[in-house]
Parts: sequence; C-alpha cells; structure tokens
Amino acid sequence: MHKLWLLFTFAGICAAQNDISLSVFTVTSKSMTVQWSGHTGASSYKITATPKNSPEQPVFAQFSGNTVMGSVNSLTPNTVYTMQLEAMDNALNVLSSAETEETTAPDVPSVLQTYSKLSDSITVEFTEVTGATGYILRAESKTGGFFSETNVTSSPSTVVQLQPYTDYILSVMSVNSGGRSQPSYPAEARTVVMAPKLNTSSPTNESILAVWAPVEHAVLYTLVIIREGSYVRNKVNTTNTEVTFDNLQSGTSYCIKGMAWDAEGRIGDDMTVCQITRPSSPDVVDIQVTQGRAPGIEIYWVSVQGATKYTAWSSSGQNCSTGNTNCNIMLTECGQNRSVYVIASNEAGTSSPSEPVNYITYPCPPENIWVEEPTAGDCYVKWEEVALVEFYVTFIKRDDGTENLCNTTETTCHFPCMCGYTYLTSVFPFNKAGTSLLAHVRNYTTIPCCPQDVQVQLVSTETLEIMWSPVKGAELYETTAAETRDTIHCNDTSPVCVLSDLRCNTAYSVTVTPCSELRGCNATCAPNVHETAPCSPEILNMTQTGNSSYRVLYTTPNSLNTNYTITATGRYNRGSCQSKNDSCELTQLPCGTTYEVTAVAISAAGRSLPGFSKTLETGPCCPDSVNVSQVTQAMTNVTWSPGGGARSYVASLTSQRGHAKCHTLDNHCLMGCITCGTNYSVYLEAISSTGHISQCTYHGFSSSACCPTGVKLYRRTNNSLRVYWRSVGLQTQNHTVELYGTGANYTCIAAAGSTYCDIQEETCGDVYTVVVAPVEQSGLKVSFCQPRTYSVPCPGSNAGMMISRQRRSVK
Repeated sequence: MHKLWLLFTFAGICAAQNDISLSVFTVTSKSMTVQWSGHTGASSYKITATPKNSPEQPVFAQFSGNTVMGSVNSLTPNTVYTMQLEAMDNALNVLSSAETEETTAPDVPSVLQTYSKLSDSITVEFTEVTGATGYILRAESKTGGFFSETNVTSSPSTVVQLQPYTDYILSVMSVNSGGRSQPSYPAEARTVVMAPKLNTSSPTNESILAVWAPVEHAVLYTLVIIREGSYVRNKVNTTNTEVTFDNLQSGTSYCIKGMAWDAEGRIGDDMTVCQITRPSSPDVVDIQVTQGRAPGIEIYWVSVQGATKYTAWSSSGQNCSTGNTNCNIMLTECGQNRSVYVIASNEAGTSSPSEPVNYITYPCPPENIWVEEPTAGDCYVKWEEVALVEFYVTFIKRDDGTENLCNTTETTCHFPCMCGYTYLTSVFPFNKAGTSLLAHVRNYTTIPCCPQDVQVQLVSTETLEIMWSPVKGAELYETTAAETRDTIHCNDTSPVCVLSDLRCNTAYSVTVTPCSELRGCNATCAPNVHETAPCSPEILNMTQTGNSSYRVLYTTPNSLNTNYTITATGRYNRGSCQSKNDSCELTQLPCGTTYEVTAVAISAAGRSLPGFSKTLETGPCCPDSVNVSQVTQAMTNVTWSPGGGARSYVASLTSQRGHAKCHTLDNHCLMGCITCGTNYSVYLEAISSTGHISQCTYHGFSSSACCPTGVKLYRRTNNSLRVYWRSVGLQTQNHTVELYGTGANYTCIAAAGSTYCDIQEETCGDVYTVVVAPVEQSGLKVSFCQPRTYSVPCPGSNAGMMISRQRRSVK
C-alpha cells in the first residue's frame, strides 16, 4: 500500500493544478480510499469523513503535500459519509477544498453451513447483514484451476457448474450501492458423486436389463424399479455395473432410478430411465383367401399388451406389417402349400413368433397349351395336368367374336374350327382358393386361303408390282418368282409387293403365298406370269457416212420382235431413226453441232431404260468465203468468214514451186514464202475444240508477176535515156517504167518480152528515181517493186550513176 501511495505521490507532483478535485477510489465496510488532484503550494492535505444522519463522530486523516491518494479507516458499515478534502499550506491555511458523498459497504456475513446434493453444485447457508442489497458467493477449487463468483439475493444459495466429487473453498460477501464487503471466513465442501448413466433393454418379454459404466469414487449403487401405474417399488443395491429385473409383465413400461454412494456414505445424483418390456406372442385366429385384381390372404390375430406393430410372415418370405389385428399378404405364387405366423413388436423389440397356420394358394395356369387338328375343321385344345386343381374351364374365342366354353375335369376339350380363322384358347384351373386371374392364351390359326385376284403389272423397266385382296387368316404374304430360284422378295403383311432388280427382257412366274405364324404358308397357290421391259441397248460405234449423216452401231440384247430407236439430241434440233437390226442411220445432222446420242429398246412388254449416251460431234463448218491478198512480192494476207463449231484454222497455199501454211485461232493470217508469178491452190482446215477437222477447198490464187532485176539507166547520144532490166521467169506482161526527177517526170510502157524502154530527156544533169514494174492482165501494175535513184550527168558520160536503191514501205 505504501508503494501505491508513493506512485500516486509522484503522479500528483507532476500533475499539480490550481483547482482541486476529489473522488472515491475504493469502499469497504469500514474504510474508504479517496483520490484527489494536487494543488500548487499545498504542503498537506486533510480528509474528514463525517457520517450523515448519524450521531457518530467524524473521522480525520492527514497526508503530506506530495500525496494524491489516501484511506480513511474505522468507519461504520452501511453508513453514508460526507468526504471533505482540504489543501493547506505550511501555516495550515486552507488553500482549496472539495467534498463528495459515499456509502460504506455492508458488514461481512458468516458462512453457517455448506452441503452438496448434486454432483455439479454446492449449497451455502450464511448470515444475512443489514443494508445488503445482494451477496456474492465465491468458490475456488482446493487444488486450483477453478474460480467463480455468483451473485445471489438471499440465504441459502447454490454455486453451480462444479465438478463431481471435488473439494472447494467457499466464502460470501455482502453488496450494496457503496460496494462489497470483505469475504467471510472460508468454508470447505465436497460435491457428491454423479449418477450412473443407465442403458436399458428388454431381452425377453418378462425381463429388463440395466447396464452402466462405473462411476468414479462410487463404492455402491442403488437401483429402484417401479411399474407404470403402480406404487410398489423394488430396490436393489449392488457393487456390479449391471442388473437384470425378471418376472415382469409383457408389454409393460417400467421406470428405473439409479444412484451411486461415495466412501463417506453420501448418496449422489439420481438418474431415471423408463423401459418397456417386449410384447408376448399373438395367436392367429383366422386366414382368408381374397379374390380380385390383386389376390392375397387376409390374416387375423388377437392383440397383445404393449404391442405397437404386428408383422405377419409367410413361409414364402412375404410379409405385411400393421398396427391393427389383421393385414393382407399379396399372393405371388400359385399352386403352393404355405404357412403363416405373426410377430408383435414395440420399441423394446419383437416377440416370439406365433404358432404357424397352413393355407393353400390358387392353382397355377397350365404352362403348355396346344391345339391339334387331326382333320380339317375338327380341333382339340389340350394341356398338361396342374397340381391342386379340382376342375378346368376352357375359353375358345374366334377372331370374329364367336365364343365357346368347355367345363371339364380332363385335360382336353373339343371345338369345331374353320379355314382362315384365328382361335384364342385359354384354360383356367379352379380349387378352394379360387382360380388364377391370369391364364396363358394360345393362338391357333387355320391355314389361310390363296388370293384369287392377283394382279401383276410393270411399273418400271425391271420392277413388277403385284397386288391382291387380303385373305382371311393370313398374317403375312411371301412373294416369290421361280426365275429367281424362289427367293422371297416380299415378306409383309400388306397385300402389295414390288419385285425389283429383276433381269430385263425376262418372263417371271410370280407366286403370292399367304402365311400364318402358327400354321406356316399355303404352298398350293397358282403362279402368274409377266415379262419385264427389254434390256437397254449399248451404242458401240458411230461413223460418218455423208456430209450430214452418221451410222450408229449398237448391241441387240433382246428378242427378235424388239424395235430400237436411236435419238440424237442437239442444242437446237434433234434427229432419230428406228430399226430392228443392230445399226441405224441418222441423217440431216448439220455441221458444227454436238449431239447426245441414246438408244432405247421397245417391245410389247414396255420400253427399256435409255442406254448410256454417247456424244456425237459433227465436223465444224467450212467458212463461206476465203480472200487472199498479196501484201508484198513474197507475203500474202489470207482472211475468211467464221465457221460454225470451229475453234482454230489451218490455212495453206500450195503450188508446184512450194507451199505456205499458218495455224491460228483468228479469222486471218499472214503467210510468207510466196513465189511471184505462181498459181496456188487455196485450202483451209476448220478444227473444233475436241479435234474434229473439216477439209475445205476454195478457188486458186495467182501471185503477182515478178519484179525485174538489174535495172540500169543509160544516157544516149540523142539526149535520150534508156532504162534496162532483166526479166524474171516467163514475161508475158507489159512493163511500166516511171522516172521521177527534180525537173520532170517520165513514163513509158514496154511491151511483153521487151527488157528496156527509151525516154527522151528534156534537161540533162538531173537525179531520177526509177521504178520498173510489170503490169497485170487487169491493167494494174505491181505496186511493190523497189525504186532506184540515179544521177544522170550531161553529155560526155553515157551511163547514169546509181545513188541509192530505195525500199517502198507497204501499208
């Protein structure tokens, strides 16, 4: 405490202020501790505690100027005091003062008695003091580790949440608005042992077994059992951890309370559990077989005490459960001797089974039923014998609704039957339990009749369609053809069949056979014969026989009375021919046209499919006109009009002295290597895109006369000029000579065979351009002979000097 005051003393020195304040720090029954703020210049402090509304004298305490906390003792419990603080200087003059009111805590109570009745609590009895508004029970384990304070209002009070068989130190404090008192003198107490945790069961309908785990610190156990609704108790003391209670009532609830004792002879907690015994076995009083859509057995029994559920078990393994005294088990087996027993149960378990009671189930239906027809129209239903049967009822129903009924103790029944009908037969066996709701149904169908109105027609070249009217008793129809080795082409319920993928030009014998699943097929039906369309011919070859005619060669795979039609189809026209032989001629097919050629065979049975087509391309058309014009003495330009179907052309000029040729996509071409003064034959080849060639011949072409060579110019003595030349080849043409000078121009004509020409000059010393050219029979001169230039001096020289030889341009 002195250390605490020293701490606050230093704090007061550091925080001294001019104004002083006072507060109560702690309160007990006989003391108060107050705290104040320091005052500058104070050398001591005086605290006066004056009781309010009490004749008792005030209590004083004085402290040094460095103190800011102090206690006033020797106060009266549960009393209101006025606490006054005065700060004084060395002359004891009051520098500042402050006061407050506070109540002292009540007086300290005393513990009178402690005891434990439960393993997790201790009850404390204590004296109650004047002025206390409540109390605090303090509990602390003797070995440490546990501490608690519990607020209570009066005595006695209990401390809870304790541990079983554990020592605790307990004290009590009184409380009012001022605070709490000092703890009372402590008291020691120990909690009792905990109750055994009982687990119960009912091994039989007359016993209950109670077991529990050992309780720590327990030396003896006490169990008390009482029947529900009874006041009689049976008590058992034991040191074991299990007890069996025998000779109890079946299906009855019992409550068992268990307690443990410690070594000090104190009894601990108690625990009560309730257990019902198993019910006794019920007695079966009746079994009834029920009929209906869900047949079963109804079991009745007598109820037993305490049973909440009953389960009836059949020896077949089936069961039913209920809370009543009857239930139904559905019958799933027929023709059996069975037994049934009942078990009662509740939450404790099940009873022993009751005595079994026997019963029989309804008879099973015959598994094997069949119909025999020893003679046509005379039928018998037969079946195998069934166990536990008293008699049989047989139902026979025809598919038109007619019914027959047969009641017998035998295993056979007679009925009349007709061709083409289906009969449904079923047999129901009976015994005391009734009859099975289900029976096997056997179908018996008499042999179906053959259809009489079979129609066979050709619907495509190699497909026959067969139709007929349905017949009685036929479930499906098989359609066969003898020529296909009686392969079944149709196996259908519809009265129609299509035989496809047949051989062409073949007669087929078609048979329709009605069938039923049980009786099979009627193999006595007559066939119908029909022929397929002729086979398709195949084009073998096509050859051109004329300008616009072609012969087509093809196969003839059909009979002799078959006609063949060949059709050529072009873009703008078509042609055809007919024949019974293996060839046919197509005529009037124009040039430059592509045709698709097909062959078809026609007979009385029908028309074949077209054979594979082949393409026939007629040769391209020759151009209507060809024009040859000479460009130079050795080059010509050939032009022609377009030819239908032609993509390219080969033009040629042919003579004994040579030939020229060109290949072009255009309608014209230039050809060189032309010999002058020569007659040429003109040929043209028109070529299609696929390589077809048409040879075209036109009127001949004659090249122009040859230009003379060795042209010379001479001056003669008589002031005349002579032009001389050498002729090429046979000269049957006249020649024209032209001189062009700067001063004058001169022209002369030389007769055929002449090689010179004289011209009278007017002015000497001129420069002349000389052109010598032959003249065609048409009167036109050859325009592409080369000019020559000469300088002719005045007299004194008899020859001209050639200045240049010019070449004329050709446009």
